Amino acid sequence: MRNFATFPLVMALAVVLSACSTAGTAPRTGTAPPKKPVTVRQNKPRQAVRQPITRPPPVAQVLQLPGLEGVIGRNSAELTRQFGTPRLDVLEGDARKLQFTGTACVLDIYLYPSTPGREPQATYVDARRADGRDVDRAACIQALRKP
Repeated sequence: MRNFATFPLVMALAVVLSACSTAGTAPRTGTAPPKKPVTVRQNKPRQAVRQPITRPPPVAQVLQLPGLEGVIGRNSAELTRQFGTPRLDVLEGDARKLQFTGTACVLDIYLYPSTPGREPQATYVDARRADGRDVDRAACIQALRKP
């Protein structure tokens, strides 16, 4: 009977000792503790000498097709006199797009300066129906031109 009386005491001691041995410790992963951060100083890069761009701007390609003679080469004021107030007048840099519309078609006229600093002139024309299908440019110009 002596063995049964000491059994609860031994079990209690085992629980207390097992709790003390692992409390508050994290499992080890085999890595070393972190070291102080290292500061790396880089040398200042040398200043690059920038050369000004000496390339001239590209020359606008001019569309040359029969029936466009009264449009190509004209400025925005002349085009407004021919077709009325444009539906769209879009400026992007030194380029410009004027859009004229009517029941027959939509006419987009693109204007670019012939040389830097000059007033943009019509260099390209595109025409389409309201549903997006292509239309003859010269026929669209005739349909939209004011009498």
